[in-house]
Amino acid sequence: MRERVLLGLSGGVDSAVSAYLLKKQGYDVTCCFMRNWDSITNNDILGNPTLDGDKCSQEFDYDDAVETAFELDLPIIRKDFIDEYWKEVFHQFLDTYKRGYTPDPDVFCNKYIKFGHFYEFAKSKGFDYIAMGHYAMRIDENKEAHLYKAYDKNKDQSYFLGQISAEQLSHCLFPLANFTKPQVRELAEKLDLSAVAKKKDSTGVCFIGERNFKQFLNNYLPAQPGDIVDMVTKEVLKQHDGILYYTVGQHRGLNIGGIKGRKMDPYFVVGKDVEKNILYVAQEEGNTYRKSYRCLLTQFNWIGSDIPKGEYNCFCKFRYRGQDMRVKLTVLNEKEAYLDYDGYDYVAKGQIACLYQGDRCLGSGVIEKTYDQNKEEIPY
Repeated sequence: MRERVLLGLSGGVDSAVSAYLLKKQGYDVTCCFMRNWDSITNNDILGNPTLDGDKCSQEFDYDDAVETAFELDLPIIRKDFIDEYWKEVFHQFLDTYKRGYTPDPDVFCNKYIKFGHFYEFAKSKGFDYIAMGHYAMRIDENKEAHLYKAYDKNKDQSYFLGQISAEQLSHCLFPLANFTKPQVRELAEKLDLSAVAKKKDSTGVCFIGERNFKQFLNNYLPAQPGDIVDMVTKEVLKQHDGILYYTVGQHRGLNIGGIKGRKMDPYFVVGKDVEKNILYVAQEEGNTYRKSYRCLLTQFNWIGSDIPKGEYNCFCKFRYRGQDMRVKLTVLNEKEAYLDYDGYDYVAKGQIACLYQGDRCLGSGVIEKTYDQNKEEIPY
């Protein structure tokens, strides 16, 4: 009997080609379109460009998924996880913003929805595996599944998968592990997958889509203007339009320039005081506020049973597309760990620190606190 795979078919080119490859490999593939967001129910009004259309972007994606399944001669079902997404992903997203931190909802969408509820749904229906269009690789070693970077390092998405468990990983297939994005596009056109071959990649918040982000966030966290303060001189430079809208390391959109007697070097966000509603910025030359030397990780997740004891040298991405940076990991308990490093710029609270050893993705955690060179907590 052929092994059964429930594939998340999004209406995009990556999952479409994944479905074809799995079918070609001999799996019994069923496609499933997930709907995890309802704009009206969730008050997604401001900043939503789809409200005046005949139907929302998700319904267009569903139409494309149905057409793709028909072209591949595969069955397709539809499953909603709207309530689960709201409670387990979006609430955490908003709570992180309320603290003045920088969230990454794609990571927790993978953890709680795609590799959580979707996986449990697949198990309940008797499927052996789940699959989606991720660019990542699974390698089984010592009778355990481990996560690795995809062949296409430009598209590798292991960073977004660092919160899943080895057990979840062991029931997941990654058909695109050895493909480049141009190869996927080329194959889609060769197969004449008319709905998706030339469709642009989705952007925006996971399962929500493209939004005017400030307006979108204002649906749930109304803006409160406040001071932008030069961290070095303590001078108030201008007003911000809501401290929650800015991220550590950001320099675009600050619109600070032309101040009399001041160099024209760009300003960067170096910190926030949510209680006082102050956004701290600094020019790079001569300031040390952008640097930290240690961070505390919470929601720490190690993929596998070989979690290290004591100090462990590895590498870390502090943001997607970031470089692999040398760090020293000290595991405190099952959910917390320290990372020590030689003074890195703009390590932002709330973001994901994803750990690597070579191409293997070891796991990840949420940056909860940062520390200065003396290992004193940085308050901003």
